[in-house]
Amino acid sequence: MWYLAIKDIPLVETWFGHFVPFAAALTLVGTPVSIISGWIHYKRSPAYTSEIDIQVEANPYNYKLVPGKEVEAFAPTYLELLRLLRKLMESQKMLDNVELAEITRLESKLQLLLAGGMTGSPRRGS
Repeated sequence: MWYLAIKDIPLVETWFGHFVPFAAALTLVGTPVSIISGWIHYKRSPAYTSEIDIQVEANPYNYKLVPGKEVEAFAPTYLELLRLLRKLMESQKMLDNVELAEITRLESKLQLLLAGGMTGSPRRGS
């Protein structure tokens, strides 16, 4: 490839008179360009969107808490932080009715998730 690239182009031969600089430049430029163009191609292909649709329909954990650390540690921590923040904000009289309603809604969703329920509405096949 190096010989074919510099054979008829004198400007390239002056930049890359030897194989090592040519290989280094090709590696430094060609690898990121190949990765980015492949990623763009993959994102635009119909296979990617079909795969995502199937995963959303097949995976119940998109709308539930994952068993283990999510249920045992993270969600209870988030719920307690939300409750403490609400108390603090109420004592400082910094909450209006809209914000209080939003915090209450989030608390109820977290409680539902901790009880094993599901939030949102999973998409079903059409």
